[in-house]
Amino acid sequence: MQRIRDNFERMAKLSDEDWNTFSSKLIRQEFSKKTPILETGHVENYLSFIEKGLVRYYIPGEDNDLTFTFVFDGEFASGYDSFITRQPVNYTIETLADTILWRISYCDLQDIYAKTKIGNTLGRLASEGLFLKKSKRELSLLNDSAEQRYRNLFTEQPQLIQKIPQKYLASYIGVTPQALSRIKKRIY
Repeated sequence: MQRIRDNFERMAKLSDEDWNTFSSKLIRQEFSKKTPILETGHVENYLSFIEKGLVRYYIPGEDNDLTFTFVFDGEFASGYDSFITRQPVNYTIETLADTILWRISYCDLQDIYAKTKIGNTLGRLASEGLFLKKSKRELSLLNDSAEQRYRNLFTEQPQLIQKIPQKYLASYIGVTPQALSRIKKRIY
């Protein structure tokens, strides 16, 4: 749980009282590799922090899934659009490795917002961080070539190259696995 507090305190200082209120609401859950933690058509009820593991967000397809993000150790994972709107998602979130999550429910988080001094500030700052990450990804898809997006992974997210199967990486940068192989041959 200390990693969660450290993550929050990079954004704003937490009093022990606020931290105790928040941490008392957290639930620890373990998931095996390839386990859905949120499925298409369901409403997201949790905001989760990944203690250990890796998750993939994708839109299921008849022939191929469309992967649109990965989340690693020390990061928050959630179908956040569904979490805040209370509407079902049109994508799936699944583990790509054995994963440990610390989770807080929607109702408990609303309670924390109401009862703590820092809750709303942390919620706003976390939301802003998620928005900036999403905007950067969208702009890259619109402005960069597939080869440039792959090269960017080396500098911005090298853990993707090492831990993610090639078919998911290809989908993430918007190409087929065969096209990714050609890109890798040109680079190496």
